Amino acid sequence: MSASKTARNLDVDRLLGHHRLMWRIRAFEEAALQANTEKLVLGAIHPSIGQEGIAVGVCSNLRRDDILTSTHRGHGHTLAKGADAGAMMRELLGREGGNSHGKGGSMHIADFKVGMLGANGVVAANIHITAGAAHAIKLRGEDRIACSIFGDGAINRGPFLEGLNWAKVFVLPALYVCEDNGYASTTRTAAMTAGPGAAARAEALGIPSVEVDGNDVLAVDEAVADAVSAIRGGGGPRFIVAETYRLTGHTAADPATYRAPDEVEAAWRRDPIAKLAQMLADAGVRGADLAENERAAKQEMDAVYTEAKAAPWPPLSRGYEDVQDAGDPRVEAF
Repeated sequence: MSASKTARNLDVDRLLGHHRLMWRIRAFEEAALQANTEKLVLGAIHPSIGQEGIAVGVCSNLRRDDILTSTHRGHGHTLAKGADAGAMMRELLGREGGNSHGKGGSMHIADFKVGMLGANGVVAANIHITAGAAHAIKLRGEDRIACSIFGDGAINRGPFLEGLNWAKVFVLPALYVCEDNGYASTTRTAAMTAGPGAAARAEALGIPSVEVDGNDVLAVDEAVADAVSAIRGGGGPRFIVAETYRLTGHTAADPATYRAPDEVEAAWRRDPIAKLAQMLADAGVRGADLAENERAAKQEMDAVYTEAKAAPWPPLSRGYEDVQDAGDPRVEAF
């Protein structure tokens, strides 16, 4: 469908691109889970299946030179920021050609070429990193922003208050996005979080905040567009809570028995990819075009996985590279 607008004022071409990218993220995660099953990944895999709408809605409003930081559940964010899927899969498998030469793995995946400073296995740590990056941007007088995506479990950790407070006090170009999937690992977040939630805490610091349906990529897209516009205009930090649900366990090895089956079934009925597909179908997009997005994504990631498995291991000589700014730690300690 070539028309960019419908009676509902939908940018169909943009949303078709979102649909395509969301399928690419899901297909990548499914391939990563297969790699875990085949014991080709050492360490945990935290899939973002069910949360693709947030990654796409946020990153579609970021420029390549904008900064992004992420969590241990960061594959979707990294892919949406523009990272190469092949390099990402090789990184997960610890192979040559990975984003960090196979040393970072899943929870620390990064790609500086697209502004992705890295995922982080320490809950809430990326909030501080984003504040620092945003402060550097301001000191340099650059027209960029720094964005942090973190989970609802992070709002109970110290860096949440410290990072947001710093961003507000110094009027930093920072966007904070809370990916609220209702669980902090295996614990229901509501049972361990006092008060009315993440947005209220940000508002208490004077940071304008909005709450959106994270499974509605259009809602996320629009909310982030408004926030990014305000930040680039010198308005200081903004905060978004995007409610979602992870459709798998916390990790690839987690059967998620702490969740009732009917709760998960209800969440599948809110699948963000299916929700967008229905929106596009209602706007007149052919089912064949939507099916092609799914087929192409799965074909791409099947090839990515096959190529990653065939990639060589990094040479042992890389072991001491890139671990400190001063060079080889065997020569200089600092």
